[in-house]
Amino acid sequence: MRGYTMNKDDYLKRLRRIEGQVRGLQRMIDEDTYCIDVLNQVAAATKALQSVAVGLLDEHVRGCVRDATAGADRDHADAMITEATRAIERLIKT
Repeated sequence: MRGYTMNKDDYLKRLRRIEGQVRGLQRMIDEDTYCIDVLNQVAAATKALQSVAVGLLDEHVRGCVRDATAGADRDHADAMITEATRAIERLIKT
């Protein structure tokens, strides 16, 4: 079971909402909406996606990484921590 499975419906609702925001952005571009208004909506959609990513990462660390580090296999635990760290790095770069 994945770390986010318990909150899967919540994540899907949030992603559908973001999908609607992106469709709204397409409509704004099609209608030649003022640039700053479009950029504000891009920022809102980006923030919403980042929020989903942070939630998923939190659940990954609390579930998968915690379980991996609780076991005796240190190499596997180190690999899971490295994987989580790289995911954090990718989020920070966006």
